[in-house]
Amino acid sequence: MADTPETGGNPQDNNPQNMPSMRMLVQYVKDLSFENPGAPVTLRANQAQPNIDINIDVQARGMEDNAYEVTIIMSAQAKRGDETTFICELSYSGLFELLNFDDAARQPMLLVECPRLLFPYARRVFADATRDGGFPPLMLEPIDFAGLYRQQLARQQAGGQAPEGAAPVQ
Repeated sequence: MADTPETGGNPQDNNPQNMPSMRMLVQYVKDLSFENPGAPVTLRANQAQPNIDINIDVQARGMEDNAYEVTIIMSAQAKRGDETTFICELSYSGLFELLNFDDAARQPMLLVECPRLLFPYARRVFADATRDGGFPPLMLEPIDFAGLYRQQLARQQAGGQAPEGAAPVQ
């Protein structure tokens, strides 16, 4: 009997140097745009709430030396009737180092866990941009990145194509 605990795998796999690890190297605003085309008319008090269309996408691409850039792309377009009240677009990125991940584990890490870490910061930048544009801050609800990833996988299986952001991360 061995003196080490039984792990069910190769003892070399339990070496801390071989364990998967992820580290955020830096995070940054890659692109930010706020348009208020109808100002100052759109900023008058006592106006109806605008309808807001929000879109979110996640992209990842490989860099050098186990580094990957993960970008959350957020956009919101607010309208009152046919009049555009504001448009806000943000690309918020992080550079991550991923070590010892196999191909099957790397993609969900890049498209689920990395955006989950970036989102609170992107959300604050987005809210600040709408507030600084003269509107109430647009506070987005937390996003289920795992659910979005599963939807991408389902579309991939149904259409026979890779989910967005998946191809460059291999």
